[in-house]
Amino acid sequence: MAWTDETARAALLRLFQAGVAAADPLVVLAAHLPEPPKAGRVVVVGCGKAAAKMALAVERAWPDVPLAGLVVAPHGADVADPPAQRRVRVAFGAHPRPDASGAAAAAEMLAMVRGLSADDLVLFLVSGGGSSLSTLPAPGLSLDDLIAVNSALLNSGAPIGEMNCIRKHLSAFSGGRLAAAAFPARVVTLAISDVPGDDPAVIASGPTVADPSTFAEARALVAHYRMALPPAVVAHLAAGAEESPKPGDPRLAGAELRMIATPLMALRAMAAEARTLGLAPLILGDALEGEAKELGKALGGMALSASLHGEPLAGPCVLLSGGETTVTIAGPAGDGGRGTECLLGMALALNEAPGIWALCCDTDGIDGKSDAAGAICTPDTLARARALGQDPRAALAGHDSTGLFRRLGDLVLTGPTLTNVNDVRAVLVG
Repeated sequence: MAWTDETARAALLRLFQAGVAAADPLVVLAAHLPEPPKAGRVVVVGCGKAAAKMALAVERAWPDVPLAGLVVAPHGADVADPPAQRRVRVAFGAHPRPDASGAAAAAEMLAMVRGLSADDLVLFLVSGGGSSLSTLPAPGLSLDDLIAVNSALLNSGAPIGEMNCIRKHLSAFSGGRLAAAAFPARVVTLAISDVPGDDPAVIASGPTVADPSTFAEARALVAHYRMALPPAVVAHLAAGAEESPKPGDPRLAGAELRMIATPLMALRAMAAEARTLGLAPLILGDALEGEAKELGKALGGMALSASLHGEPLAGPCVLLSGGETTVTIAGPAGDGGRGTECLLGMALALNEAPGIWALCCDTDGIDGKSDAAGAICTPDTLARARALGQDPRAALAGHDSTGLFRRLGDLVLTGPTLTNVNDVRAVLVG
């Protein structure tokens, strides 16, 4: 078929929807549940952007199992079922910058799992965004201290694994501490991964997973990124008084983790959908990291090669990738997001090349701090922007990529999807 702007946009949206659907907790979670205990209680706790929907999936799968517990999700990211009918309460916190309600929910979850017996089951539901939502300061630190740390991390350009190394050494909840508090109860974690490599110690800073990182590593990262942190935080990291539970800790020996959805699963679903549309898919990888605009430039180069030379494959095709990029902010920033920043970097690299369209979106429905999942760029994105008096290069330099795509009417608006397997990118070469 001859691809048009209309058909290419529709195809890209179908691919994105297929990726999100592959990570829907109501579809994928039930198959991973353990057997409920014959004697003892079931306590359900959790944190992350998918927490409310994951809890609902547990309730639907276990209609006759007595359940109690609490999960924390972003403000506004609840499911439609009436709260009065829910057995697992849903609390709300803030993302990406933590707030007091999230901290209170984390403290309450810790209290719920303490004092359990070996006959009891703690079911921990974790997904991306949980680090912010369950921010609970270690003794001697305040929530304001950790809010300041979080802002420094978000502006640093550090990859998520390094960010979470620092977070785990300032927390009373993450880095295996929830599982340690639950001992000797059985702990089973159901995880939706949003991190490169699906490392469970990185997802939401691993509250039920042994932490191999150290205070020394956290201090080295702070120095490397030249972060200016509150004095109490600097002193806490320097003292290194209470390390997180390490591999081999007997309190975590019985903890079990089951990965129920991952970025690669979403990309494979997108590839299957591409084939139904007559597009040859190529998955470039599920863990592409780096500065967003630079990755966009690289993806643009690959698309040009496919268009001009048929390499790495000939059109009609679609290049698929996932992974969390970073945006380093050194000064004032506009209305941006890492997905739209990657996309604008790609558009500039393509320089209005014909027959190439692209989508960059976050599967949670929120790209950075914006209200959009991401955006779509077309062969005439730059021309349309300049016709509106916009300077695409200035928008990229000022981290105003979302603002630019908003003015073009090219944002992808889904609202919270209640799942999260990180960013996905699709570049269609017609």
